[in-house]
Amino acid sequence: MAKTIMISNEVYNELKGLKRDKSFSELFKDLLKSNEVKRVSGLMDCVGIMKNDKDWEKLEKERKIAWKNWTKKYV
Repeated sequence: MAKTIMISNEVYNELKGLKRDKSFSELFKDLLKSNEVKRVSGLMDCVGIMKNDKDWEKLEKERKIAWKNWTKKYV
């Protein structure tokens, strides 16, 4: 099913230049996938970054205490 969105002429022209021989739907899929890869790789760059840090154990203890003390229940 097709949907209509409104964008400025400036944005349209930039997207039109990026799309080349693709449809706009394909372009949006590619851009979203590219952004997802960037977010995941950015997160992976941070994973384990503090493992060797002096404060790691302290932060881990504080985190465990905070989870135990969390009383809000969401349904």
